Amino acid sequence: MDQIIIHVDMDAFYASVEIRDNPELRGRPLIIGSLPHERGVVATASYEARKYGVHSAMNIKEAYRLCPNGVYMHPHFEKYRAVSQQLHAIWDAYASASETIALDEAYLDVTQMAGSWERAQVFAREIKRRTLEELHLTCSVGLAYSKSAAKTASEEKKPDGYFEIPTAEDFVRLILDRDVRVLLTVGEKTGEKLHRAGIRTVRDIREKQQEVVRLLGKQGVWLTRLAFGEDHRRVTPYNPQDAKSIGREVTFQEDVSGRPFLKDVLFLLALSVERRAARVGLCGEGVTLKLTYADMKGITRSKRVASTRSAWTLYREAEGLLDRTADRPVRLIGVSLTHLSDQAYRQLRFEDILHDGAAEEEKETQAALLRLGERYGLDFAGNLDKVFRSDTLYRTIEYMRRHRKG
Repeated sequence: MDQIIIHVDMDAFYASVEIRDNPELRGRPLIIGSLPHERGVVATASYEARKYGVHSAMNIKEAYRLCPNGVYMHPHFEKYRAVSQQLHAIWDAYASASETIALDEAYLDVTQMAGSWERAQVFAREIKRRTLEELHLTCSVGLAYSKSAAKTASEEKKPDGYFEIPTAEDFVRLILDRDVRVLLTVGEKTGEKLHRAGIRTVRDIREKQQEVVRLLGKQGVWLTRLAFGEDHRRVTPYNPQDAKSIGREVTFQEDVSGRPFLKDVLFLLALSVERRAARVGLCGEGVTLKLTYADMKGITRSKRVASTRSAWTLYREAEGLLDRTADRPVRLIGVSLTHLSDQAYRQLRFEDILHDGAAEEEKETQAALLRLGERYGLDFAGNLDKVFRSDTLYRTIEYMRRHRKG
């Protein structure tokens, strides 16, 4: 057998962690994300909540309409990241290569480590057992000959499921008369496009290959191959350098007017981006500003810069981009470092000969942080690590919004 792949997917991960840590939540419809009176969406929902029709990415107001008696809570991302590290430590022990898809999901290449399908079966069941016994959480596991088949297998018996697809023939038999959405990369829009063309099942794709390619181009070529069980992709460990950008954004609970406050938020976001970039050893040669206005119209503005990850440079460039946009109420603001590379360089300027540019930027950053703290009655000194956690940064910015003057 060319490959033996395991796909592991946790069951309602965020909700399951919260239920594990607070047994009083067990059996209740739990919705993690925004609160009903806030703007935002559902991050995940317990299986009890899903019975009401609540699902990930649903607008929180719609979720509340469907499930008014649910338990709603904000996510605790730092806790989920810590649990994720424990999960991947268990899973990675069985694989020669591990491809992390999300905090709660991964592909594992066990071809060499297992050496046989029978041994891989043992690995798959060991992963389920250890995940439950050591972390008190359930996962669904798929064992298959390819990545797409392993993903399909893990979804076959959710939650707390286990399923095997040994060969391409087994995969085709399983999905042949299912809706086209069973195939990887076919989302709602692609599915509707195929349906309008009279292509509703995997069997239809096999019988109308030219039509599928005409409609979808390269994706159509991929889908026709997948409809015959062909998927030769390898498990590829995540490399931070493969990322196209590093960014942070925030959605305000109420639309924001006033450039001074938006610039204060940009400064905090730029600091957060700098920390993320430093953590993975990357710099960038581009800065992108993202805005969504109150009418939901979104825009992006970008600029090329000399290689950097400096928060001060990010902030000043994003500030300049902001000054060239329409001054209207804003719903969302974000900043990203783009054109990433691990090869940092800085063009030598005349002023750099006389002054240490990096030291000057650090002074500017610290002075701006001090002014920001004084403006909003916040003490950032010694607390930045805590501030830049996803949930804390959001709460800090909301506090600033509510307490700003003018």
